Amino acid sequence: MTPYAVVIPTLVPDTLADCLAALAAATGPRPEEIVLVDDRTDREPGPLQHPLSVLGDLGERTTVLGGGGRGPAAARNTGLRAVHTPWTVFLDDDVQVGARWCEQLAEDLAEASHDTAGVQGVLAVPLPGERRPTDWERGTAGLVRAPWVTADMAYRTEVLKQVGGFDERFRRAFREDADLALRVLDSGWRIRQGRRTTRHPVRSVSRWASVRQQRGNADDALMRHLHGPDWWNKAVAPRGRIRSHAAITTAGVAACALAATGHGRAATACALGWAAGTAEFARARIAPGPRTRHEVTTMLATSVLIPPTATWHRLAGAWRHRHTPAWQEEETP
Repeated sequence: MTPYAVVIPTLVPDTLADCLAALAAATGPRPEEIVLVDDRTDREPGPLQHPLSVLGDLGERTTVLGGGGRGPAAARNTGLRAVHTPWTVFLDDDVQVGARWCEQLAEDLAEASHDTAGVQGVLAVPLPGERRPTDWERGTAGLVRAPWVTADMAYRTEVLKQVGGFDERFRRAFREDADLALRVLDSGWRIRQGRRTTRHPVRSVSRWASVRQQRGNADDALMRHLHGPDWWNKAVAPRGRIRSHAAITTAGVAACALAATGHGRAATACALGWAAGTAEFARARIAPGPRTRHEVTTMLATSVLIPPTATWHRLAGAWRHRHTPAWQEEETP
């Protein structure tokens, strides 16, 4: 058996108890240690009492650390520093490992070759069978195809320390996993797909969640500085609509500016361009969905807000990280 530890960064949501209960119930070799990193800025012991109670005897192997509200990348590094096993397995606090997860994980780690630094779990995202999935549900389902996601990802502990762990400039649960994987691969290691299975339910969110997600465009700017303009291909990531969003935003801003300066015809042309681009974006999001009144109104409203929000965050990220060198250069003395 290959000893391993489990690290879970958390903001103590309702899903944490289900996550820990599934881990406690899984058959197979138990983790040597579980490290929960409470990343709330205002920590109170009360909310953790119930989730910890479901661990049973695994509670004796569990350590709770404070993350200081610095984001999941920093929280995972905090957990990593407390680990003393050859392998560290990262789980998100909203997943539920499979019934044989510990057994399957042991097999995954035992089969890892000497040049394999990481073994990824297989994610399953349950979607409603009685209707088409919503835009948010389709986005969550995309995790099934995404490489290196830390919802269930095992790494050799020593390799993580060699590459410096997670980059804490990624303050959100976005791109920090791809950045780490690219640094591991660039260092000559391999990452492969395992066979253990983990369920990733779709969490409930407000109708404006897709707008808030646009903050990730700043992280895309950081990825470009760290890994070059072709980082999309290296990370096997969809390129997204940032160019289209920028064009729509430019048309909207130009329409307002031209109207304010009395250039009516030019303003109308730009406004039509903005309207056409926004309509196409909304249609692309509405067409594959359930087309309920709530979903359609949500897609219409957010499709107006997303292009300027995405463009703003991308520009802000490019400015903030304008002096960031490639990651190999950062390691050069």
